[in-house]
Amino acid sequence: MDCLWCNEEIILTMTWSNFLLLPTQRALCVNCAEGLEIISGSRCSICSRSYDEAICPDCQKWRKQTNGEDIILKNYSIYTYNTAIQAMITKWKYRGDYCLGDIFKDSFIKSFEDVFGFLAKESVLVPIPLSQERLNERGFNQAKMLTDFLPMEKREILTRVHGEKQSKKTRYERITAQNPFSLNETVKKVVILVDDIYTTGTTLRHAARLLREAGCPGVYTFTLIRG
Repeated sequence: MDCLWCNEEIILTMTWSNFLLLPTQRALCVNCAEGLEIISGSRCSICSRSYDEAICPDCQKWRKQTNGEDIILKNYSIYTYNTAIQAMITKWKYRGDYCLGDIFKDSFIKSFEDVFGFLAKESVLVPIPLSQERLNERGFNQAKMLTDFLPMEKREILTRVHGEKQSKKTRYERITAQNPFSLNETVKKVVILVDDIYTTGTTLRHAARLLREAGCPGVYTFTLIRG
């Protein structure tokens, strides 16, 4: 199999485990995989930002805006936003290279099982949607692709109004933006919102607020990258 990023052939190192069993296929060669930086060490318990204390200053500010309780219970992100993953994400979602999403499949499934496995039977996955215009541009919704990796109940119950790309907005513009979502149906289970990247957390909190106001008992968020 060739590396999905550099197209070089992946040479498997022979060990007793993969000699006796079928070797596990890898999406990336060793060199490309080493470019992805998994978040390690201390992190904010709410947003997954690398931080030495339990709650980072940004999440403390969010709590003040909601009378001491954040609208999301916890976000978990897998990777740090570095140069390598930025290039992969750009080609994957902005240039329509759908197959590149498979680079993240194994880590996304494993991290979900490790962090959210206890919720699997009593929760529902909801991908953050694109506007119809943005979906037409890209051809697919990267959040839905990530959600489809996970073998549990999913519902596409949010609709997004078309607007300027989040990547074009300043931090202040993101935080102060109006809620771009509408809710198509209520959910009485715990929801795990899925998106590719957590930057300021505004997008996820907009969606979470709609869900909570409609009677959802709790909202977690699961993202590939912590920006």
